[in-house]
Amino acid sequence: MNEPPLTSLIEGYSLRVEKALERYLPIVAEPPERLHAAMRYAVLGGGKRIRPLQVYLTGEALGIEPAVLDGPACAVEMIHAYSLIHDDLPAMDDDDIRRGKPTLHRAYDEATAILAGDALQVLAFSVLSRPASGPPDSRSKLAIIQCLADAAGTSGMAGGQVVDIEATGKVLSLGELEQMHLLKTGRLIQACVKMAALCCPELPTEVALGLEQYSHDIGLAFQIKDDILDVVGDSQTLGKTAGADQALEKATYPGLVGLAAAENKAADLARSACAALEPMGSKAERLKELAEYIVSRLR
Repeated sequence: MNEPPLTSLIEGYSLRVEKALERYLPIVAEPPERLHAAMRYAVLGGGKRIRPLQVYLTGEALGIEPAVLDGPACAVEMIHAYSLIHDDLPAMDDDDIRRGKPTLHRAYDEATAILAGDALQVLAFSVLSRPASGPPDSRSKLAIIQCLADAAGTSGMAGGQVVDIEATGKVLSLGELEQMHLLKTGRLIQACVKMAALCCPELPTEVALGLEQYSHDIGLAFQIKDDILDVVGDSQTLGKTAGADQALEKATYPGLVGLAAAENKAADLARSACAALEPMGSKAERLKELAEYIVSRLR
């Protein structure tokens, strides 16, 4: 039987995580209504859903039922959404467009945006802690919570954001730039793969190591591709302001090594990521397709 194309899987899993997010997010009718409406505005009906997709496809390769992965997939998307809300604030990038619509602080106000981001961060860990969410055994559940917390904290996304702010207007070395990208973006993408893997306590060592290398490489490739799209993309396709990195004097891969070298690096990382999955054999085909999708996407 022919397998469905990756685009069909992306659509299917995007719909699945959207429905799951609908269930987990508080309804607008419950007080505080404005805060709940802001949270739903920021999370639902938009975005590439790459992070949840990574959770589901890793789980699919490992034979894990999608229902076990709904909690981790939603939790990582909530963390991602909260980071975007805060990243767009005037104190950070002061952006006006996100996912093709006004940023949250423009649609509501700055105070509501800050609180919505805070609430989404807390909700992510609430979701992971629930009995019906994720694997049934407490050891794996706690490991997943710890994994996401580490990826979002000072040794991951938040720490990378600080490096990004401090690097504005400066010229970084290639090593410093890659480290910033791995912290700010890569660690959360690595967590997507690891959370799914943690649902398999008996995972063979060579498979676990291969997935770790894969997630490292695609995490860096993803951010390099984002840097490239900021240069060559347009705002309508991207759903956010094109050229914002250059306008804000951000440290980027094309800015440091040039556009062609950045494209080559992203492609090399995708190939390296795919090679790391060889111990999984044919079960890893979808993950390999996703690696190629990440470096060829237009938004």
